[in-house]
Amino acid sequence: MRFGLVTPVVTRHPDHQAPWEEDAGPAEIARLAVAADRLGYHYVTCSEHVAIPEHVAPVRGTRYYDPLATFGFLAAQTARLRFVTHVLVLPYHHPLAIAKRYGTLDVLSGGRLVLGVGVGTLEEEFALLGAEFAGRGARYEDGLRALRAAFGRRTPAYAGTHYRFEGVVVDPCGVQARVPIWLGGRSPRSLRRALEFGDGWDPFKLTLAELEPLLARARAWREWQARTAPFDVVLAPDRLLDPTLPAERAALIDLVERYRAIGATVLNLRFCHRSLAHYLEQLEVFAREIAPPHHG
Repeated sequence: MRFGLVTPVVTRHPDHQAPWEEDAGPAEIARLAVAADRLGYHYVTCSEHVAIPEHVAPVRGTRYYDPLATFGFLAAQTARLRFVTHVLVLPYHHPLAIAKRYGTLDVLSGGRLVLGVGVGTLEEEFALLGAEFAGRGARYEDGLRALRAAFGRRTPAYAGTHYRFEGVVVDPCGVQARVPIWLGGRSPRSLRRALEFGDGWDPFKLTLAELEPLLARARAWREWQARTAPFDVVLAPDRLLDPTLPAERAALIDLVERYRAIGATVLNLRFCHRSLAHYLEQLEVFAREIAPPHHG
């Protein structure tokens, strides 16, 4: 099992933000990424929103660092750590734009990109960006096909229902011929899409009790049984963690095992922290005392 971090500071969400993050910035982000790289964590994340309507800010939060700029900054300071867009709203973008911009990041980072993508749900932001909200599901699926055809290819070609391109050069184009694509969402439909179009499923706000029967049923689906390539199940524990508390460590080891038992290959970790120093201590303790026995 691999362990990644839902990165503090770069996103401030009401469900898991800490007061110290309000005044934190590039220096703190760099320190936690460098520590995660040294300790062997698999990745850090960054989400995408351009502008949050004020009336939904209490639910969605307001701070969303741009993932492309953030990961470029961190790639220069790390060696092994991967970078997961968690998630890009794919219908906001032309697939060739993603292939070029994030392909450049893939080159600069030495192939350390994971593209997490989603269909998007914030209708006001769609309108603000001039993207069509109705019918976004079909455009999303065609965008996934087009993105797969384009990423890592200098002369890509694709002809689909919404996107067509040929006779073009994209340079640089990414060093991973098959960049990992993880699909977000929380519905059975999002899992079916991930099985059909992606390399992993990265759901949000689902408890163990909800995930266990869903994943058990999904293994009988034709989409799952037809897969020949590896497939990541990227799950997030349904509570905040503090591995620095001795009383919690046994419970955390048990929690990791419970997620492994239902099929998780990757865990998205969120810690309950009160300062940068506390967060860095949590990274050390988790890596030293909880993660090692559970690496696959």
